[in-house]
Amino acid sequence: MMDKQKPTIANRFRGFLPVVVDVETAGFNAKTDALLEIACVPILMNDEGKLYQGEPLNAHIEPFVGANLEPAALKFTGINPDSPIRKAISEDEKAALRRIFKALKALKKQHECRQCILVGHNAHFDLGFLNAAIERTNSKNHSPFHAFSVLDTASLSALAYGHTVLARTCIMAGIDFDNSHAHSALYDTQKTAELFCKIFNELPMLPALQTHDYQSDNQQGE
Repeated sequence: MMDKQKPTIANRFRGFLPVVVDVETAGFNAKTDALLEIACVPILMNDEGKLYQGEPLNAHIEPFVGANLEPAALKFTGINPDSPIRKAISEDEKAALRRIFKALKALKKQHECRQCILVGHNAHFDLGFLNAAIERTNSKNHSPFHAFSVLDTASLSALAYGHTVLARTCIMAGIDFDNSHAHSALYDTQKTAELFCKIFNELPMLPALQTHDYQSDNQQGE
């Protein structure tokens, strides 16, 4: 039986803090192709149990040494790694990840969550590039993310709207989506976060404002 209590993000997601992540890359191979942009938007909960977007964290990332830059991928995203403007704001991969991880660790601690869980549209693509970057930069102990579990808005969209393409699903959900801004990690992350919150807030599939203690789940194992 569920205990009525003040809703918290930790209890709603079994101790996880959902963090929407989007990456822009120079190809599809997480091991060989450059990670060029990353954006993260933590999902938080108000006192009424409604989800909302926290402050975004993002970085333009310098390609790692020896990284492959697939011309077709760069044309698709519109990213020019050699642009002087981009070079002026881009960060080293290790420094960027650890800056973002430090902020997320502080946030999960603040909200009494044990780990972050990656939320993404076709989330395993983003997680694959994130995990490859974590391995390259020896940042495993710095990462707040679960190594393999995700929440995928493509699957949630199929359930809620019968569609899986982000732009189309956002329109179906009544969310503005400007295709001219698509393939910017920050824009796509914010739109994915908006969609995630809308699905959970409007189609919760759980009794309103009722949660349970995730620690009891932990005692029973993963």
